[in-house]
Amino acid sequence: MTNHEIAAVFDQIADLLEFQGANPFRVRAYRNAARTIHDLPESAADIAADPEQSLDQFEGIGKDLAGKVATLVETGSLPMLKELLAEVPESVLAILRVPGLGPKRAAILYRELNVASLDQLREACRSHKVRELKGFGEKTEDAILKGLDIADQADRRILWIEADRQVQEILGFMKQCPEVKNIAAAGSYRRGKDTVGDLDFLVVASNADAAMDHLASFDSVESIIVRGKTKMSLRLRSGLQIDLRAVAAESFGAALQYFTGSKEHNIVLRGRAKSQGLKINEYGVFRGEDSVADRADKDRLAAAGTAAHAIAGRTEEEVYAALNLPCFPPELREARREFDWAEAGDLPKLVELSDIRGDLHTHSTWTDGAATIEEMAAAAGERGLKYIAITDHSKRVSMVGGLDAQKLRRQWAEIDLLNRRLRGFTVLKGIEVDILERGGLDLPDDVLAEADWVVASIHYGQQQSRERITRRVIEALENPYVSAIGHPTGRMLLQRKPYEIDLEAVMKAARDNGKMLELNAHPVRLDLDDVACAMAKGFGVPIVISTDAHSPDGLDAMRCGVQQARRGGLTAADVANTHEKWSDLICRKP
Repeated sequence: MTNHEIAAVFDQIADLLEFQGANPFRVRAYRNAARTIHDLPESAADIAADPEQSLDQFEGIGKDLAGKVATLVETGSLPMLKELLAEVPESVLAILRVPGLGPKRAAILYRELNVASLDQLREACRSHKVRELKGFGEKTEDAILKGLDIADQADRRILWIEADRQVQEILGFMKQCPEVKNIAAAGSYRRGKDTVGDLDFLVVASNADAAMDHLASFDSVESIIVRGKTKMSLRLRSGLQIDLRAVAAESFGAALQYFTGSKEHNIVLRGRAKSQGLKINEYGVFRGEDSVADRADKDRLAAAGTAAHAIAGRTEEEVYAALNLPCFPPELREARREFDWAEAGDLPKLVELSDIRGDLHTHSTWTDGAATIEEMAAAAGERGLKYIAITDHSKRVSMVGGLDAQKLRRQWAEIDLLNRRLRGFTVLKGIEVDILERGGLDLPDDVLAEADWVVASIHYGQQQSRERITRRVIEALENPYVSAIGHPTGRMLLQRKPYEIDLEAVMKAARDNGKMLELNAHPVRLDLDDVACAMAKGFGVPIVISTDAHSPDGLDAMRCGVQQARRGGLTAADVANTHEKWSDLICRKP
């Protein structure tokens, strides 16, 4: 089982336990274990199967949970989960998808009103039975009723690039409001997560009502979910939820830090503040005796537009500095290694888009691209790149007219002619060669030997066993003419899960054979993910960030890949295509 699958089991157990009213510490234990396993740079299954290792060495995983992981790995199931599922009607699980409801409230509805399905919940709201429950009320009932219409999409997330387009539209629109003095997007979007569930905006405005009125007039708004003195939540026609919070200028940096998250990062930050006799929240950093005491004080401060007695809060830099910390790049704020790096004075200088010198996975009209080789080269040059590899598909991908040896050599002859005319830019003769289901590559070595750059990828046989797929990829890495493995896990965000592959074994093979792994920057792929990028860095395997562009506009996906690399803690030195000259790329050949 993959780390993702194991973590999903523990998350489901936490939900079911919380629904049943179990001890909060027990619920938290499963949630913490799920997160730890998900973020492991190694395979939890491999660790569990190795008698020389133990999962209880990792924070948040004790002997009991480590044993459950072992059971999952060995049997593919967990008796505890089966028992919990038997105790809770399957239809109840759908209630948990209603926005804002959660296991605790779902349990109250189940116990008090015998609500066990979305239809029953809708009827209970319409007959006004929900509002009569303690802790619910009319507003909560209305919110649940509205949420039911999107319950089936509650788990729906959008790609980061789609969120970015929406963010830029809203930022541009809000800056047209005269009362808006400052505005920024926060949340998982700002941290660069590959998919985003909702959008958070913070605004400093001379008139909070005017700012909220302006956002409410945004063309894509479908409905206002809730509106208060300093906060408004609305839903776009696309189903995306937008939250806007008006904050005082004195608290803007503290609010930006707080609402950027992650939650886990902020928990560590609060603990650090406490150890220094300080308190930190969305209003600022306070001395213990000067901290905001309760919600009434917070509301008063927000309304008054001041963070009285705060020693920091105007900028993120001063918030972190008050705790003797550097201002962490948003992409690193996941409570993984950033605090250890900071303590050691070794916070990495993350790779930036301006560091990238070439794109080593692109397509042309020779197969399924929308532009000629010359047009792709010109577009890359306009973006400041120094080289580009044309890596059209090989013959196995017949549906797009994949190239056989004869056609490929004709293409390379065309590239040779083009390079004679180009100045200060090089087009590499490349190929995206297919890793065959039976093993091996679909072009002979004598052809691959003539290439400047060879990307080997899996497009078929993705349902094969973990062992078989891993073996296919390792065989490709052992081929002396392969430069890198393309989109190594085959995932398609919101469309297709990764295929089963032993990334640790793949990375060892890449390291031992002097090869690279691709971070495919296409917004639907972003493959490798951030955790795998960090893992590759640990193995000393160079990452090449490539766009897989099939058109000139596709080259702009590079920024998505760079952002993913930053989330993995990669520096320019960890990324191969930051080299000024393509000939400096490390690629071992006989």
